[in-house]
Amino acid sequence: MTEQETALRDQAIAVNQKLLDAIMGGDWATYETLCDKTLTCLEPEAPGQVVIGLDFHKFYFAPSTGGAPKRIQTTMANIEAHVCGDVVVLAYVRLVQVAGGDGSYVTKSTAETRVWKKTASGWKHIHFHRTPLASA
Repeated sequence: MTEQETALRDQAIAVNQKLLDAIMGGDWATYETLCDKTLTCLEPEAPGQVVIGLDFHKFYFAPSTGGAPKRIQTTMANIEAHVCGDVVVLAYVRLVQVAGGDGSYVTKSTAETRVWKKTASGWKHIHFHRTPLASA
C-alpha cells in the first residue's frame, strides 16, 4: 500500500468510528452529515430489501423511553481496507459491549462492510452491509 493509500485508509477508519459513535449515541445530526443522501444498505432490519436514502434510518435515532442507564462501547475488530482511488471499502467485525444499569453485560457482534467516498466536502458513507453474528 502506498503512503497515500495508507493515509486514505486511516482517514476512512477514523470517520467510520465517528459514524459508529454517532449511531450508538443517537446523534442524528452527525450521522446525516457523514452519509450520502442516496446511501444504500442491506441490513437485518430490512430483510430482503435494498434500502435507499436516509429516511429508513432516521427512525432508529428517535429517543427511546425508559430503561436502565447503560454504558456502550463499539470496537472494530479485524479491519480490512481496500483503497480504490477516492473510495475505501472497510470490512470488519463490529463488537458492541453493553453494560446494563443492573450489572449485566452483553457483547453483540456483526460482520460489516462499509463503503466511503472522499469528496470535496469530506468523506461520505455511500453503502453498507451488516450481518449479525452470534452473541457472547
